[in-house]
Amino acid sequence: MSEISMVVRPGDKRYPALSRGFNQRWIAEPEYVRLVRTPEEVRAALAEAVSEIPENPERARITVKAGGHCYEDFVCGDDVRVILDVSPMCGVSYDGGMQAYCVEAGATNWHVYSHLYPVSGKALPGGSCYSVGLGGHIPAGGFGLLSRQHGLTVDYLYAVEVAVVNADKTVKLVVAKRDDENERLRELLWAHTGGGGGNFGVVTRFWFRGLPEPPKQVLLTALAWDWKDFTKDEFTALVTAYGTYFHAQQDASTAAGKLFALLKLNHVSNGQIGLLAQVDVDDPDGPQAMTDFIEAVDGRIGPSATKMRSVMGEHFVHLDTPRVMPWLTAAQALNASGENRCGKYKSAYLRKPFTERQMNAMWAYLGNEKYTDYVNKQALIQVDSYGSAINSPLHQTAVRQRDSVLKLQYQVYWTRQDAYEDTHIAWIRDTYRATFAETGGVPVAGGDVTDGCYIGYPDTDLNDERWNESGQSWEMLYYKDAYAKLQEIKRYWDPLNVFRHAQSIRPGPDL
Repeated sequence: MSEISMVVRPGDKRYPALSRGFNQRWIAEPEYVRLVRTPEEVRAALAEAVSEIPENPERARITVKAGGHCYEDFVCGDDVRVILDVSPMCGVSYDGGMQAYCVEAGATNWHVYSHLYPVSGKALPGGSCYSVGLGGHIPAGGFGLLSRQHGLTVDYLYAVEVAVVNADKTVKLVVAKRDDENERLRELLWAHTGGGGGNFGVVTRFWFRGLPEPPKQVLLTALAWDWKDFTKDEFTALVTAYGTYFHAQQDASTAAGKLFALLKLNHVSNGQIGLLAQVDVDDPDGPQAMTDFIEAVDGRIGPSATKMRSVMGEHFVHLDTPRVMPWLTAAQALNASGENRCGKYKSAYLRKPFTERQMNAMWAYLGNEKYTDYVNKQALIQVDSYGSAINSPLHQTAVRQRDSVLKLQYQVYWTRQDAYEDTHIAWIRDTYRATFAETGGVPVAGGDVTDGCYIGYPDTDLNDERWNESGQSWEMLYYKDAYAKLQEIKRYWDPLNVFRHAQSIRPGPDL
């Protein structure tokens, strides 16, 4: 493939597809997109980009794209001049010299599941969305259906290769290892264990040690309840039972402590509330743990469980009965990416089950008392189980939320040119603010019940005092006490602040 074919400019038929990502809300108009195939190509492309003079000073940012799943305009914004697309770099292999599995930054979740597991029997405990690029997923922390059993993706990160820009605009490739003798390199590795993607340089490769083996088989369950059968008391009972179960089941050595679930609290216009759950059945107690979980949740409410009839966020799993299947087969069954559509997202960590006021707000804003005329089947609050092995990390990481038991993702979707776009955004903002009204409209870090937000689900409303009246900055909500160290690392490794966006790490003060 010729070098000229790797640079895509306006007029090229590939340009419209390569200048946007998963979220169709954000479409860039860069001077060019450059696809890179090797670490050296990354280094050379970045060196060329930083030496160029922008055609438009207001369009000057250089960004990096892997899977293209950034929820905000950090990669495909109006101010982007160059997109470096690392998606051609998607190799997965064993590195004997490093004694670690090497994953290139353009690989996706599905690349690593389908290419690593068959040859090694190992897996990354990553997300269920198959097309998410690991270049962004891993530095944010990374989690998925195996995380309660095996921890976060970054808990296994041993080394990372990054193209960094020096103060004189030269670019070099550096390999940072967890046990490096050089403290600055150890810090750079640490910054990629929860410090967020695209903050310090262009990641080219990751190396993982001690990767876990996923279960040979898992039991997968998918069910739903019809909204029309719910009263407020029934809704409260369901959400309470779900939260109480995971608050109690925090021992990763038990089958119940390994069980992972996603509760889909859809807007009433969807017609249903959904539940997905997976448990390890290599553990002889796995089937009973699933039975006990379903009884703990479904058995506490009057509405009868049925099967899912529609897409719920990024999932639609149509199982008439719970099914035992090989782990890789189950991962493929759940492998969701969603349609190409616009979206807005928010997040929260919960250290305890929902409070009564939080559940009252969710009930109201899901269309029962507020937004009763709002019709959008793809507006929901997804409640993921959390904790267990996540809360006993193997190594020091930049992820600071290590005692939560639930993780929330507020989601709303629409198509481009939807006349009700403002209403969709208003719904998610109002719902989130009402849920956390007691703490200024956001889930404050270090709170009795809440512990901030997830940088992997970025939300620039956190920068805005209209939506964040908590007195805690977005930096605190994402990073807590790790932020000052991340600033120092940023100042050292990206002194020109080349890698910047609305929620990038700000360079720390001169020392």
